[in-house]
Amino acid sequence: MLKHMNEALRYIEDHLDGDIDFTKVATIAGVSEFHFRKMFSYLSGMGLSSYIRSRRLSEAAIDLQREQRVLDVAVKYGYDSADGFSRAFREWSGMSPSEVKNSGRFKAFPRLTFQLTIQGGMDMECRIAEKDAFKLVGIKKRVPIVFEGPNPEIMKMGQSITGEQRGQLQQWRNTDVQTVVNASLNFDDGRLEEKGQLDHLVGSITTLESDFEGFDIVEVPAGSWAIFSLEGPFPQKLQDTWGKIFSDWLPSSNYELVDGPEISFNGDMSDLQNVYSEIWIPVKKRQE
Repeated sequence: MLKHMNEALRYIEDHLDGDIDFTKVATIAGVSEFHFRKMFSYLSGMGLSSYIRSRRLSEAAIDLQREQRVLDVAVKYGYDSADGFSRAFREWSGMSPSEVKNSGRFKAFPRLTFQLTIQGGMDMECRIAEKDAFKLVGIKKRVPIVFEGPNPEIMKMGQSITGEQRGQLQQWRNTDVQTVVNASLNFDDGRLEEKGQLDHLVGSITTLESDFEGFDIVEVPAGSWAIFSLEGPFPQKLQDTWGKIFSDWLPSSNYELVDGPEISFNGDMSDLQNVYSEIWIPVKKRQE
């Protein structure tokens, strides 16, 4: 998979001064565009759009050093005007294009390649399960992205649910998952830099038909799920496993992500050093 992703990056590199066909990028990578963007972010730590912007401006800096006109460089890398290019270039490099032309220094952003690095192992118990369509019902809110430790806004969400609401949510649980679930979806592009926000739902999984008055609903279609079972200190083990799924498991598996909620839930929380949790990731088999 890393080989195919590097081939896709070479295509992007060859088209920095023109239009990039992201359907073709995905075809070269052998995965969907959604999966490619997600995996690029997890492996590189930045969004694909941010990477392409930085590469274009880095190449623009080289062209400016070669005494090319600012307007010509702006047009070459997709900007409608010299003013728009100059603002973007200054924001990125801290220097104006004219300063780069008249000095011997400039900011560079080298091209990226993916390589496999073997690090300390971590046992990951995973199974692939087919699930019929279901609903996530609960309280949903846009919250900041937090990588380490409890997310204060999500904690507030949980605390805001009344006893009456908890009782109602419990009555709607008619699947094997008979506990509170957390589901995250609609992530901002800055996710891997711990920037931006996501939609988070605290509630229940159900297949019942109801208007669920007073609660938010996320319809989840039938499909395949990679289900990870883990046990250890909470929330550290859960957060470490999230990272390993995207950095280790997905690149080495025969599955790719599909658009959908990322779900987790926990068992008995009386001993925070030994909490059982599950993580569900929506996937599909990758085409060879």
